[in-house]
Amino acid sequence: MSDMDSLFLRIIAREVPADVVRENERVIAIRDINPQAPTHVLVVPKKRYRNAAELAAADPQLLAELVTVAHEIAEAEGIAESGYRLLFNTNADAGQTIFHVHLHLLGGEPLGGLAGGPIKG
Repeated sequence: MSDMDSLFLRIIAREVPADVVRENERVIAIRDINPQAPTHVLVVPKKRYRNAAELAAADPQLLAELVTVAHEIAEAEGIAESGYRLLFNTNADAGQTIFHVHLHLLGGEPLGGLAGGPIKG
């Protein structure tokens, strides 16, 4: 399976500790251990898909659920009104380092443009 047998699967199994923000039967949301903004949460499907394109092809409803959960967290964190960014890294050149799709929720400050380089993860 690689990617340390998917770090996210190990977090879901509670083999690796994480700061869980939200969880349901299909999705877990955790705080990023290397935050790139004051709010940086990873929204992860519990079923492993390699990247966003694979998830979209296999289960578009789950993809929509990731976005919905991210928005709910943005509201709970108080950043929905001021704005937030949702980001998928897809494959190595985009900065994806764990090949289990996850949605980055970033906010809590002005984020500027995207030209500053990839957000790793």
